[in-house]
Amino acid sequence: MAASLLRHLTLALLPLAAAPALAAERCAMDDRGREVCLDAPASRIAALSPGATELVFAAGAGERVVAVVAHSDYPSEAAEVPSVGNHTRVDLEALLSLEPDLVIGWVTGNPVEQLERLERLGLPVFQIEPRRIEEIAGAIERLAHLAGSEAEGEAEAARFRQGMAELARRHAESAPVSVFYQVWDSPLMTINDEHWISEVVRLCGGVNVFAELDRLAPRIAEEAVLAADPEVILAGGMGEEKRDWLDHWTRYPELIAVDRDNLFFVPPSLIQRPTPRLLEGSRLMCDALEVARGRR
Repeated sequence: MAASLLRHLTLALLPLAAAPALAAERCAMDDRGREVCLDAPASRIAALSPGATELVFAAGAGERVVAVVAHSDYPSEAAEVPSVGNHTRVDLEALLSLEPDLVIGWVTGNPVEQLERLERLGLPVFQIEPRRIEEIAGAIERLAHLAGSEAEGEAEAARFRQGMAELARRHAESAPVSVFYQVWDSPLMTINDEHWISEVVRLCGGVNVFAELDRLAPRIAEEAVLAADPEVILAGGMGEEKRDWLDHWTRYPELIAVDRDNLFFVPPSLIQRPTPRLLEGSRLMCDALEVARGRR
């Protein structure tokens, strides 16, 4: 590992005069509010979260991804890319051996000390964390700019925006439905109104019963759900087809959601990753709320 670190440290200390001409330089602001600049379009990209991997592929730069982390399972091509650990602990030696010229980090998901170390070694680190629907489209466009795949990225961002806008128009006059979205089971967790999932709930005509809580993904007591008595309970679960979390609530037949059988499963990868597949997850959520309206 020492040799790899020394090589990258040496590159970081090269004089500015040795850098390529700035004519091809491209810069973008990341979600830390820092400008990241490249001398030329990125050709070897490391994506350090499953969501980052999806976004890079969506930006039209999938063939340039040389490193991913565990659970980067979409698109299928991502499974063929070398994995360098997981989002909470990256194998830096393995990462550096792949010689990336751009690292896509996760603001609150990757260890700060590892991202800072990569920056000290001279690697451009572009950190992302979309929290709103529009920020997902914006992230695709910024990544496409850094990779020089603007045409593909802008087309995908436009498709995503158009699809979400169409859903919003379709449900603009829908009757409100109170919703509890369960993001985790132990500890029991939900989302507040700052989260993109809550934005989808609103887009579908729903009302997040825990919208006013302070934390983005707060822990709550089971008693709080019983007191809120939502008309709909939505959950992802530990897998793409597991409804175990919803089954738990059937022990409370007094809940409106249980009494009306308004317990709906949405595959977590479609709703809990801030990627273009959120459009598919949003359609499923909107369909679920429409079913709940019909059961009144």
